[in-house]
Amino acid sequence: MPEAVPDDNRRQVLYWRLLARLFDPEEQAGLESASLAVVEDIGLPPALLDPQTSVDSIVQRHPELAPEFDGLMVPDAHAHADAEADADAAPALGIDPAPDTEATADEDARDRAAEVRRAALVSKVLLNVFSTGSGAVSAGQLSRWQSDAGWLERALGSRPGELRGGRGTTPDTGGLVPGLGPELGAIEADLVRRMHLREVLADPALAARLTPSMSLIEQLLRDKGNLSGVALANAKSLIRRFVDEVAEVLRTQVEKTTVGALDRSVPPKRVYRNLDLDRTIWKNLTNYSPEEERLYVDRLYYRHTARRTTPQRLIVVVDQSGSMVDSMVNCTILASIFAGLPKVDVHLIAYDTRAIDLTPWVNEPFEVLLRTKLGGGNDGPVAMAMARPKIAEPKNTVLVWISDFYEFDRSQPLFEGIEEVHRSGVKFIPVGSVTSSGRQEVNPWFRERFKTLGTPVISGHIDKLVHELKTFLT
Repeated sequence: MPEAVPDDNRRQVLYWRLLARLFDPEEQAGLESASLAVVEDIGLPPALLDPQTSVDSIVQRHPELAPEFDGLMVPDAHAHADAEADADAAPALGIDPAPDTEATADEDARDRAAEVRRAALVSKVLLNVFSTGSGAVSAGQLSRWQSDAGWLERALGSRPGELRGGRGTTPDTGGLVPGLGPELGAIEADLVRRMHLREVLADPALAARLTPSMSLIEQLLRDKGNLSGVALANAKSLIRRFVDEVAEVLRTQVEKTTVGALDRSVPPKRVYRNLDLDRTIWKNLTNYSPEEERLYVDRLYYRHTARRTTPQRLIVVVDQSGSMVDSMVNCTILASIFAGLPKVDVHLIAYDTRAIDLTPWVNEPFEVLLRTKLGGGNDGPVAMAMARPKIAEPKNTVLVWISDFYEFDRSQPLFEGIEEVHRSGVKFIPVGSVTSSGRQEVNPWFRERFKTLGTPVISGHIDKLVHELKTFLT
């Protein structure tokens, strides 16, 4: 492309090509050739325009490009704010705010050139993630898409896997991509459905190429009854890997707190690690000798570390209908982590039209998930009938109920049971969904009544539930 073509036009060419590819996979010869000329002219590899080439492949050949993808799509609000602040402050400081025209023109030219480069990189990652074609999907194609989705998450300032539902806190993207997490999850779920999963699992080499994700785990849990032999063993291995990865993240969040208030009736242990140095100095300041510049210590003070730990009971009731799979997986793992804390007695119940007590396996979320059966409807009163006998001391009990609360015409009986339990002194926490990024619809009839009861529904990131439980159990 001739040098005289403005950068704004170059950027438009790249974005027009992106839109054309997203809405019509057929190649537009004019846009393709113009885009190739732009990419080559700005010194980027032509492979950026090849939809079959993954971002991983490009950065392996051109490692200097990897850092450019990090935060690529995060709005640079700070730089804009700083520039405005400098302009506002200049008159007050007696500085002439009039810019150097030539310098400003150079900066504008550099900014426009940078925008062209950014357009090429953004187009690559968006096209690879959102243009998935149709027809059957291989294990290699799914693995490549997951990798490219990870690069998109990096471009949005996230860690790979966060927006799709799994392993950590989703960052604030400045409102740039509201609802992107569920969208990515839906694309991944579609790719998993289009993949001949049973055949892939039966081949250890192909199964090894799969990356555990919430969409894949949901499909495995739905299909586990139809698997056997090598395929079942590979499915279990993928489920266990995913459980371990999520558990590592959640355990870090939970273990940031200790359970129980300080018990000051127990004298502190007089050991060095408990020495309260600040208090010791403060209490002995009257013994300071200015002449000698020395502080004489009459008494050492130690911190109290013993905690008053009243046994707490945590009852988790999880709706295992198909619409709640991500919440069920997250809460099953979370329950096992709290079960490992001292003085916390955890019980786990899963239900659809029937209820099952999974408490014997609460320390093994992998085993719990293998015993669940996705699907069916909701019959909350059946689960409540199993949960109520577990409430021995209401004031020391928290009941977490995870569901969308769409019942089999038994909404009133379930709410009445919940209301009675809450008024007995039980800490009741209704949860509409505990995913990593998405939101889920909750029956508005229940939502309004829980709000009136003073127990509003928690929805959104699992961090919210972790915070509520830590507040009650500490």
